[in-house]
Amino acid sequence: MQKITKAVFPVAGMGTRFLPATKANPKEMLPVVDKPLIQYAVEEAIAAGITDLVFITGRTKRSIEDHFDKAYEMEAELQARGKEKLLKVLRNVIPDHVNCIYIRQVEALGLGHAVLCAKPVIGDEPFAIILADDLIDGEPPVMKQMVEKFAYYQCSVLGVQNVAREETSQYGIVDAAPLSDNMFKVNNIVEKPAPELAPSTLGVVGRYILTPRIFHHLPRVQAGAGGEIQLTDAIAALLTEQQVLAYQFDGVRYDCGSKLGYLKATVEHALKHPELSKEFSQYLSELSKKL
Repeated sequence: MQKITKAVFPVAGMGTRFLPATKANPKEMLPVVDKPLIQYAVEEAIAAGITDLVFITGRTKRSIEDHFDKAYEMEAELQARGKEKLLKVLRNVIPDHVNCIYIRQVEALGLGHAVLCAKPVIGDEPFAIILADDLIDGEPPVMKQMVEKFAYYQCSVLGVQNVAREETSQYGIVDAAPLSDNMFKVNNIVEKPAPELAPSTLGVVGRYILTPRIFHHLPRVQAGAGGEIQLTDAIAALLTEQQVLAYQFDGVRYDCGSKLGYLKATVEHALKHPELSKEFSQYLSELSKKL
């Protein structure tokens, strides 16, 4: 029985949709209430039993490394001031048993290329991919749900959700047949098809578990629009020799790659925050009366 102990976080993108906020600050470091997007993704991986976190980074992404590094000066200051609660929060950003590995993607050549950069660390093991842009609130966390499915089926699993037909051109869309509750056998996958050409409305949304065989196909993928190597194309090739499943996860997804999705995530998480929920809910109620 193979287990998932490694996760890849592609974080080299430029985040142009959030300029000028992302001019010098990675989009993955944008805060949702009091935690950056990348920390939500990391916490999801750790909850799934993953111990090796592989960040595929680029220029201007140093703050991600700093965030998960030990902050000696800040810890000493908090300890000196007796702020034990904040000290505990700071020290628990990354548990001691978890390893952070950083690989530089020299050129932004697409998600497929970013995943290929992780090959020296992943080796011959199945692994997870988590896109921090997709903040998914699930109980249990979605990657944990998917790891449990992998443990049973022992094959690649794609996280999917139903999307609006008019939005299929924004996703990788699967052509799939029902297998069991919320599980589908993938027959084909198409990158960003036009609504009239989409084989279904099941879109892949930022969560993958893949077998190491994907590294055989990624170098053979031809660059598409914008010179990018699409992970979807490599998964389509993988389908010709291995079973791939799609899992319609239990959870709420926020597309934090868009401004509206990011704002929705911030509001929803603020409403659940133990320190803010009551006052923030009251504020929204009062604000709604003025609109």
